[in-house]
Amino acid sequence: MFSDFRREEPDALARRLEALTLPDSVYDLLLTTATRVPAAPAWRFLDDGVERRWGEVLSSVDTAAAALSAVGIGPGVHVAVMAWNREEFPITWLALSRLQAVMVPVNATYTAREVEYVLKTSLATHMVLEAEFLPHLDRLEAVRLDPSHVIVIGDAVSDRHRNWRVLMDEARGRQAPAIPRSMDATLNLQYTSGTTGFSKACMLSNEYWLCLGISSTEFFATDLHRFYVGSSFFYMVGQRILLNAMASGGCAFFPRKPGAKRFMPDVSALDCDYCALFEMVYKQPPRASDADNRLKIATIFAFGPESHVDFQRRFDVYGQEFYGMTEIGGGSYVPAHRLPEMTGSGSCGVAAPFRELMVTGGDGKPVPTGETGELWVRGRGILKGYFGNEDATADAFTDGWFRTGDLCRVDAGGYHYILGRTKDMVRRMGENIAAREVEVVLRMLDDIQDAAIVPVPDDYRGEEIKVYILLAPGASPDTCTPEFIAEHCSRHLAGFKVPRYYEYRDSFPLTDSQRVQKKHLIAEKPDLRVGSYDRQDKIWR
Repeated sequence: MFSDFRREEPDALARRLEALTLPDSVYDLLLTTATRVPAAPAWRFLDDGVERRWGEVLSSVDTAAAALSAVGIGPGVHVAVMAWNREEFPITWLALSRLQAVMVPVNATYTAREVEYVLKTSLATHMVLEAEFLPHLDRLEAVRLDPSHVIVIGDAVSDRHRNWRVLMDEARGRQAPAIPRSMDATLNLQYTSGTTGFSKACMLSNEYWLCLGISSTEFFATDLHRFYVGSSFFYMVGQRILLNAMASGGCAFFPRKPGAKRFMPDVSALDCDYCALFEMVYKQPPRASDADNRLKIATIFAFGPESHVDFQRRFDVYGQEFYGMTEIGGGSYVPAHRLPEMTGSGSCGVAAPFRELMVTGGDGKPVPTGETGELWVRGRGILKGYFGNEDATADAFTDGWFRTGDLCRVDAGGYHYILGRTKDMVRRMGENIAAREVEVVLRMLDDIQDAAIVPVPDDYRGEEIKVYILLAPGASPDTCTPEFIAEHCSRHLAGFKVPRYYEYRDSFPLTDSQRVQKKHLIAEKPDLRVGSYDRQDKIWR
């Protein structure tokens, strides 16, 4: 297991990075990299056979900027982009940074209704999309894009829309307008579902991405060269990993449609030394070759302590916890040289560079060390607000602090521990039960890939606990029974925390940051008991 990490303490790293003069934009970071290492491999799109060097990427981005400006895209113009992982997506993003325009990433799994919501609330006037998504535009009811403002990627023939390849060919050799670039300019309207209400568009500046990309690259505390982008580029994680590769002068590897099954086989076959993954990747069936990889470090998100330890044993690599949200970028991290002692602690680490963290009781004052409160964050480059939603913006901030909605405690060493959501609770017979605490225990079972806890109204106890269960591949309700699950929970939790109701699912609705959208689960049926096993009454309801 690689462990030769640079030993730079968090305070020293923060002072060093916060003293840097950052580039004026994400495009300028690309320009710096392409000037420094023009012949170095930049990215490879695995399923399209596309490979570029950094000098070639810069040339393509400059051509795209000229092409996009020719169709009216310039400073402040909102451009929706809907595609799977293919090179036109990051080329568009980087070209928009040069033009000081704004990208609105659209989830490629969205329905026409959801696409319409994004277009309507983002006020996008232009759209770049793969040909397979054109039918969505025909189903729009309340929004209409000028057909000449729609740029189609692929071979679809359309007299009404523009073709990406034709535009690029026409723009070759032309220069985009010389536009002064400012890191304060909004680069993304990044939609985040959160846990309540409709999706909101986070206004993320070039500065946001520079702080996130440069600081997270330093978290790794070693030189990395081959980055696996196991996330769709419409998610912020995919965009962040590209910036890691850019800041390092390394190469990013993109699967067209990322998935848990192909994740580690890809990482091994490509000799990648970095990846970022959620627990569902770890929950794939073990393979004899799991440890046969070149990983130096892996970013992990919200692993339970037992899963963290076993992940490292199984894949022979340290998993570095990282706390972040779309709104704040990187909030905290576990220093790489501290990973041996922090493994299995459940901590998401110390404050990241450019960030201040405070655990508060809600009155704007810190709670005593070790006590639970809400995590608030402030710092350079965090979201400007929610586009077109002043009420949500006002609710999210108090005196410059962003209120994360996450319950947290901090120890005497400055290490933070996320305990759940302020509203992700079950109150049973006067006891507050953090859903995440129960979910972590449930995911300890090999047969459970994911689990989601929700409250069920109860006349006697106030609320009962219901668990939705997503079984791991190869598992079945016949072997991983409700009683078996309850017995496991009873071994690790107080009796009042053991779920009463159990329902199996084939999939979960997920937010952009891969959290279960519990509000959708709750809205599926008026009586949440229906279709579940009642452990108290020993019946299926």
